[in-house]
Amino acid sequence: MRTVRISDRVHYIGVNDRTTTKFEGMWPLPLGVSYNSYIVEGSEKTAIIDGVEASRAMQHIDAIKQILGDRRPDYLVINHMEPDHSGAVRMLRQAFPGIVIVGNAMTLAFNRGYYGIDSQTLQVKDGDTLPLGGDTTLRFHLTPMVHWPETMVTYLEEEQTLFSGDAFGCFGALNGAVVDTDMNTARYFPEMVRYYTNIVGKYGQFVQKALKKLEGLAIGTICSTHGPVWRSQIKEVIDIYDRLSRYEPLDNGATIVYGSMYGNTEIMAETAAQALAEGGVKEISVINASHTDISYIIAEIFRHRGLIIAAPTYSDTLFPPVAAVMEAIALRGLQNREVAVVGGHTWSQQAIKAMQQYIDACRLTPVADPVSFKHAPAADSLAQCAGMAAEMARILKVSANNG
Repeated sequence: MRTVRISDRVHYIGVNDRTTTKFEGMWPLPLGVSYNSYIVEGSEKTAIIDGVEASRAMQHIDAIKQILGDRRPDYLVINHMEPDHSGAVRMLRQAFPGIVIVGNAMTLAFNRGYYGIDSQTLQVKDGDTLPLGGDTTLRFHLTPMVHWPETMVTYLEEEQTLFSGDAFGCFGALNGAVVDTDMNTARYFPEMVRYYTNIVGKYGQFVQKALKKLEGLAIGTICSTHGPVWRSQIKEVIDIYDRLSRYEPLDNGATIVYGSMYGNTEIMAETAAQALAEGGVKEISVINASHTDISYIIAEIFRHRGLIIAAPTYSDTLFPPVAAVMEAIALRGLQNREVAVVGGHTWSQQAIKAMQQYIDACRLTPVADPVSFKHAPAADSLAQCAGMAAEMARILKVSANNG
């Protein structure tokens, strides 16, 4: 395995996974994913920062040996205990019996629970440092609930390098290059939005606390556990996490999510899309909830300011694929969106009632009254749908002009 030198003190020793089809058993990985790990070398000690998933343990160990030769790593710093980063801990301990596992109190408790390891550990607190010799110092900052309660980040003071754990991470394997300056990063930014909204989206308030804690640090390099090492685009990366964690949309476009059994609700969705376009909205995503994985739907809803949900009543409740979307956004506490609903029915209008309950749970205010239609869309319901979308377009245009 080829390792990559990030700086005089830091090597990249991560691995790619192009085999796993769903991250956490839920989120599609069409571009794969990387499990990033790093070695920091001081004049006296060396530290591995985060590990890899268990099936890649031998690659990881070979990379460590390639760099260190006959020497052995002194420390394994665990910023995040999720098994895609800690899965190889027992194998690392077997390969390097003297290695000391470094983590905060909760990390070490999780480590005992997952892997039964409770010896040769070093507990660190917020602000503690770990000298590696010479002018190489690691400082630890606790960032709980980004996105597990034990999460922390590690800062290499002399190089202004932040080992950020899952923060600032994204889906997508690395295609040869590791540092953003050596690649075209365009493919990673949509995957960063999807990664954040799917996995971290519920924890926006904690991400904001972490960002405020770290804003005094001079950061020249971000070494996340997933995706590229960031240097030239640090501002853009932090901005995405900052805006999404404040539940601010990334643009003034609109997402239309619909479910349709026989095409009637689809007609209403298309009508709304046409009215939005005629109103000057250029970023419009029209998504059939029955065909598109919810991972992508969540990302689009977080991306755009406008949201129209259209669905029929099904078995006296909301059409299940759309109900799953509504549950997902309610779980993540979606805020700051312009929203409207369209509901179809044959004999009992329950879809709108159910959608409104989800919207109320998010404390969102609709831009217009719900649009209800019975049986098939008629001229009056189509006109009402177009009017609702035109009003949303007007509001989105005002938002765009103001900001």
